[in-house]
Amino acid sequence: MDSKSLITPVILSGGSGTRLWPLSTNEKPKQFLNLTGAQSMFQLTLERCSQKGLFTDPIIVGSERHADIAEEQMAEIGVSPQNLILEPCARNTAPAIALAALACTNPQAAMLVMPSDHVIENVPAFQTAVQQSLSLAIARWLVTFGIAPTGPETGYGYIEQGDEIAGSACSFAAKKFVEKPNADNATKMLAKGGFHWNAGIFLFRADSYLQALEKHSPEMLAAAKQAMSNGVSKSSRIYPDEQSFANAPSDSIDYAIMEKAEKVAVTPVSPGWSDVGSWDSLFEISPKDSASNAVSGRVQALESHQNLIHSDGIDVHAYGVDDLIIVAKGNQVMILPRGQSQHVKQISENAKKPD
Repeated sequence: MDSKSLITPVILSGGSGTRLWPLSTNEKPKQFLNLTGAQSMFQLTLERCSQKGLFTDPIIVGSERHADIAEEQMAEIGVSPQNLILEPCARNTAPAIALAALACTNPQAAMLVMPSDHVIENVPAFQTAVQQSLSLAIARWLVTFGIAPTGPETGYGYIEQGDEIAGSACSFAAKKFVEKPNADNATKMLAKGGFHWNAGIFLFRADSYLQALEKHSPEMLAAAKQAMSNGVSKSSRIYPDEQSFANAPSDSIDYAIMEKAEKVAVTPVSPGWSDVGSWDSLFEISPKDSASNAVSGRVQALESHQNLIHSDGIDVHAYGVDDLIIVAKGNQVMILPRGQSQHVKQISENAKKPD
């Protein structure tokens, strides 16, 4: 591939990951934790776009409070970013991607936008889907990747595919974006077919994205431009101007652009994807012992079955318990039934209250 047509990875790492409390905190959110192996999800995301003949060095967009840990983890795996863009305040994904698009040295080259806290087990399948979608992106389509559903999941948004795009390898016009459905509607969509989970992964030219912003959210584009022009650069770090960036409407790329733009494509892919959005989803993708327990750290589980037990700092001993989530970190221990991890936010907020 010609160097001018290499794909620029854009890694969004500004999330706080509070649904994996007490392990994930504002100081060290889930993307920087080693939840699925010896590397953090941030590092795994960087490695899946490290193929030199396909990708440039990445652009990272994240929070200023995580700059040091991001640089440490990149250095551990030998990654040198083009830029580390440090958001002065959180304004959601659409403005964050705008900052990255404005920083691209070649606006006509494609950007592969990915969250930093997802798991993809079959990296070759994912990379193949990206390469098959590249010609569409170069032709000014805004491409999103739809994950083949494995069940009527209510925690994800969905994309309905329309007609197959002529000349594409396996992509369809995006017919409709669907918000997180209830169980009944999710079951109906799977029965109908042609619906995919919305993974929040995108491929498009930087100038195509900026053009779409100009049309559908010009005030967001103006704020991002001003933030970059009034910002400060120090080595690879870029500090956008806070006052300018705060003027950008806080909106997701789906709401601001993908649901409104004309040339939106969906490429179906089944790469073993998970957003690791809860302790229950981490249990589902984790390796299990002979009693179907997913354990990590110094854990002993006797006569216990189908538990997720994660220890960071203390020994955990369990006997005769089933279907629990047990997470220990420092002086915090959280215990709740498996299938109830949607209550973690409530638990973490209550834990912050004074006695």
